Amino acid sequence: MRTIAFIWIATLIACAQPEKKQPVIQQVSLGVKEASDYPKQLSEWNFFKEPMKELIPKGDRMFPYEINAALFSDYAFKARFIQLPAQGKIEYHDTEVLNFPKQTILIKNFFYPLDFNQPEGERRIMETRLLIHEAKGWKAIVYQWNEEQTGAKRVLLGKKVPVEWKDKNATLQRIKYHIPSQPQCKSCHDLGGELMPIGPSARQLNREGQLSEWISKGWLKADANAAFPTLVDYEDTSESLDLRARAWLEVNCAHCHRREGPAKNSGLYLLASQTDPYRLGVNKPPIAAGKGSGGLKYSIVPGSPDQSILVHRITSLEPGEMMPELGRSLTHQEGIQLIRDWVLEME
Repeated sequence: MRTIAFIWIATLIACAQPEKKQPVIQQVSLGVKEASDYPKQLSEWNFFKEPMKELIPKGDRMFPYEINAALFSDYAFKARFIQLPAQGKIEYHDTEVLNFPKQTILIKNFFYPLDFNQPEGERRIMETRLLIHEAKGWKAIVYQWNEEQTGAKRVLLGKKVPVEWKDKNATLQRIKYHIPSQPQCKSCHDLGGELMPIGPSARQLNREGQLSEWISKGWLKADANAAFPTLVDYEDTSESLDLRARAWLEVNCAHCHRREGPAKNSGLYLLASQTDPYRLGVNKPPIAAGKGSGGLKYSIVPGSPDQSILVHRITSLEPGEMMPELGRSLTHQEGIQLIRDWVLEME
């Protein structure tokens, strides 16, 4: 065992006789300084019961969670989990990502159902990403699943892996799915120069009593009667066009386009809480878009999506033009139509 390693391992106490207690998971803290010191195989974390591809968590300190609006990742589905340290509690924050205790691990699995009309049917898991809250901050590591779906191996460099599925129109789709490298994880998860989680904020997690359940189970320190903020599901057509479009922009663009993000110098801030139309891009010329502007003058031209740089960049697949820059090789047709409709209806 490496003395510098700082990881969680689990010891499974199995029972030989059926009348004895069920297996118990015990967690032990050890040491980690570099990504290369983490386990090479996902199975070494002992997160999931066998067969691992079922993604059934072990222990009562690891649990699934859902968010309201998901980042577009070439139509991949996600299965998300949180593993809390023993006795650890999450602290509530009303505007930013919740404050997770040290040794928390956020686990996100990316997969494709073979048939999108049967999302609970056979699937192919592409990768598992971990965000680990170490003593000196968060660290990210990535595991690529094998074709047999029996396990996943840690990767340091990005990879492109062929995958295919039938979409909701029964059309066969084929792409080369991009698994990110270690530096690419930092480029998206950069907040004020530090690697940070993006998704699990109160407004994303406030759905179907999820936060109240966490409070009742002692996982989250917050007032159960509080009025939690909510980010709408941009696919929910019962919500207003403005709320849906703003939600799409927040999850797909605002991790960079905010005052603390790596694209802060653009002056384009796309959090759903942004109230200044100019900072949102309305009649705002780009600061340094280069060829990314497509020869257009303003980020958003009300009533004219075809004259809006924002629409051009989320539609393009050209390097140097496309936004987001990473995480997709396809255009999000439904998302683009949503933003086009939103710009078209602007006064």
